[in-house]
Amino acid sequence: MKLIRFGEFGKELPGVHINGVNYDVSSFIKDYDEHFFAGDGLTQLAKIVAEHTTNLPVVVAGARLGSPVARPSKIVCIGLNYAKHAKETNAPIPKEPIIFFKSTTSLGGPNDSITIPKNSIKTDWEVELAFIMGKKASYVEEAEAMDYVAGFALHNDVSEREFQLERGGTWDKGKGCDTFAPIGPWLVTKDEIADPHNLRLWLKVNDKMMQDSNTDDLIFNIPFLVSYISQFMTLLPGDIVSTGTPAGVGLGFNPPLYLKPGDVVELSIDGLGTSKQTCVAYAKN
Repeated sequence: MKLIRFGEFGKELPGVHINGVNYDVSSFIKDYDEHFFAGDGLTQLAKIVAEHTTNLPVVVAGARLGSPVARPSKIVCIGLNYAKHAKETNAPIPKEPIIFFKSTTSLGGPNDSITIPKNSIKTDWEVELAFIMGKKASYVEEAEAMDYVAGFALHNDVSEREFQLERGGTWDKGKGCDTFAPIGPWLVTKDEIADPHNLRLWLKVNDKMMQDSNTDDLIFNIPFLVSYISQFMTLLPGDIVSTGTPAGVGLGFNPPLYLKPGDVVELSIDGLGTSKQTCVAYAKN
């Protein structure tokens, strides 16, 4: 299944994407949140879709898509998890996964604008494969890890490199700005993705290819990441884990390239759809 959430920011409703058409399931499902995943909501949703395919309301054409997951308890990210990306940034291959967080307030829809933060001059792009937890996970064994994963989604891990690398402390301050986590268009359940470790992922800026790689370059794979992260914290249903970005980020160019207002970022992963964001300047509301 392909899960969507649609409608005005903060007021999204749940739906499904079937054969190119978006359908509304809000009369059956409240939202795709922690309660939904913890209560075996995917099984219930599959039954609803099977029984009501012919009479589900069609979502109006052009409706905004939000993140396919309601605001989770946390967005966990893995840094330097592609071998070629580590090389382009002159960083050693990590011996253990590098963990950082994006604020839940950075979450947005797949085609929402990216706001260049106030005082930012080094906003960067990062296409990433994210996975969404389907069950509570604590001290999970690697062999059982995929049982805890609900599905996958496309993620642009937008990053402000000066905030991240030059302002002291951890990476988080360059990762959690508003609009810095566009997710979607869909949450694709894991049964539809034969091998998440063999997916092409790419990203363009103003129609120029910047990143074009494959998840087979991951240093730490998904079962390992589930097991590893769960040794340090409990992952809750609906939590988003983003697995890192391949080579081709703006920071890796000589000289570096960064986003500016008016730039258009387009990205995609095999089976997970395509998203597009336009960069806009910060403006106080």
